[in-house]
Formats: sequence, C-alpha cells, structure tokens
Amino acid sequence: MMRWLVEQGIGEDRALLVSGGEVLAAKLDWPASATGRAAPGLIDEATLIIRHAGSKRGIVRLSHGEEALVDRLPREASQGAPLRVMVTRAALAETGRFKLAHTRPTDKDPRPAPRLAQVLDAEIVRRFPAGQWEDVWEEAWSGTVSFSGGSLVLCPTPAMTVIDVDGALPPPALALAAAQAVARTVRRMDLGGSVGIDFPTLEAKADRQAVDAALQAGLDDWPHERTAMNGFGFAQIVSRLERPSLLARLHHQRLAAAARMVLRRAERVDEAGSLLIRLNPMVDAAIPDNWREELARRTGRRLIWQHDETLAPEAGFAQAIAA
Repeated sequence: MMRWLVEQGIGEDRALLVSGGEVLAAKLDWPASATGRAAPGLIDEATLIIRHAGSKRGIVRLSHGEEALVDRLPREASQGAPLRVMVTRAALAETGRFKLAHTRPTDKDPRPAPRLAQVLDAEIVRRFPAGQWEDVWEEAWSGTVSFSGGSLVLCPTPAMTVIDVDGALPPPALALAAAQAVARTVRRMDLGGSVGIDFPTLEAKADRQAVDAALQAGLDDWPHERTAMNGFGFAQIVSRLERPSLLARLHHQRLAAAARMVLRRAERVDEAGSLLIRLNPMVDAAIPDNWREELARRTGRRLIWQHDETLAPEAGFAQAIAA
C-alpha cells in the first residue's frame, strides 16, 4: 500500500511516498516562515506595481514585500491598485538570482500557504525509517544516480534540468536501463518543469522506440508531456512545476540545505547526554538562532556547537556526550 509520510523538521518539511519499504517519490518544502518567500497556495492582498501595456501580465508586490509575476489580469486592473492573488509557483533559485514567483488573481479568501502534509494528505511521522531520506538526499546532493550498468548525472540549469546518461553497456542496453532509472528519478527528486535527457545516440529506430516505450511505462501514472527520442538521443519531459525540486534546492542553496540536514541528524540522536554538533563553520553560519532554540526544545538537551573546517559542508554530524 502506497502512502505519503511527512517529517516536519526544523526549517523544512520532508515527504516520502513509500510502498513496501521502497521510496517511490520524495518532496522537499522550505516553508515561508523559514525562507521569507511565498509558497504555492498562498492567497494574499498584493499591489499591482507594473502592468505591461497591451498584456494581461505584470508584477505585483505581496504584503510581505516580495515581488512576483502575475498573469490573467482583468481589464480594469491598474498600476498601484490592490489585487488579491494566489501564488501558483514559488520563486526558483538560480546561480546568483531568483526567478520570481508566479501568481494569478483570485476572489478566494486570503489564507496562508498550506504545509506539505496538507497538500499531500499525508501522515505526519516523527521520523522516517532509517536510511530512506538519507538515500534520496545523498543522490540529490551529489547529482548522481547509479543504476545497474551506468549512472545518471543531473544538473539544474536556468532552462531545464539536464540528465546525462553514462555507462559502459552497449548503447541500446544502456539507454533502456537509463530510461527506467529516469522514470524513478523524476519522482524521487520531484523534478518538474522541463527535463532534458541526453541518452546515447541510437541509430536504429526500433531501439529508440523501445526507450520511448520504457519511459512511457515508467511515467504512465505521472502527469506530463514528452517528446520521442530524436536521432541524437535527446528526449524531453515537461510537467507542472510549483516549487523547487529536491535537486534544485540542494544544488543552488547548499549551505542552507546542509544546515537543515545537520539539524535533522542531531534531532535523531537517541543516546542520552548533551549533544555535540560538529560542523563546518560556513554551515554553522547558515543556522539562525531560532533554529538552535527549536533544536534544544525538541531534544531537551544542552547543545555544544563545534567548528571543524576540515569537514565538508554535507558531513556535519551530532553525537551524545557525557557533559
């Protein structure tokens, strides 16, 4: 039986779709309270600050000051006027900048953005089974997914998420195995928007059709549109995008992601004693005081923070000590 499980961690909500102990899909959300940015589903009293001439598009300023794109503007909407909007896509981080959030006008009552557990109708748990979130997180952090005979290398770019297929199998066998891995990965990393897959070049049309069929079978119950593989081995998948994928979060906001992960590790320590948290000083700088206070409240322990410049950002850890 498939079911969504959600951990409401410090600074983030984590979700896994599990069936028989296997992780089928994952999602990661950083609530607005942790980022200061609007989340999908927020209905807010905004101000229309720019309306493009002859267009139904413009820019609004949300009540907390964030600017966002707006579409489907009514004819009477004018610059400077109040406008109630719903956020349909969160802002997306890129190297050195954010893409603005997307909104549209609405007549529904104002409300905060729903948490991930509400969106998924999920069961909130104190902790996932050991290793399940770690496996998904480590794949997203490294941008590499291994499968029998090869690997996928993933990179979020401003235009799309690019997946490169690599391996030593003969090209038809490698492409077929990779198609099955891609179908699993788009769910496990919550990849939305445009995803481009660079398979090995396959000269035979029958080989390309076999890969197309494998992708179709793997993504059959996942809403998307897809191109057939072209003669150069490239295929594209397009699906709805509401929030940054797990891959994008960990790629573009690495210190913030590493900070949340070390807090999760500290929260999961079962042994009695004070908590020694050892981490890279750059990661420590990404942990605000209210998160430290929340960790102390959740664990009921004395916290000892120790810097180690030799630790990689993702390698921070916690242990119980008698102090």
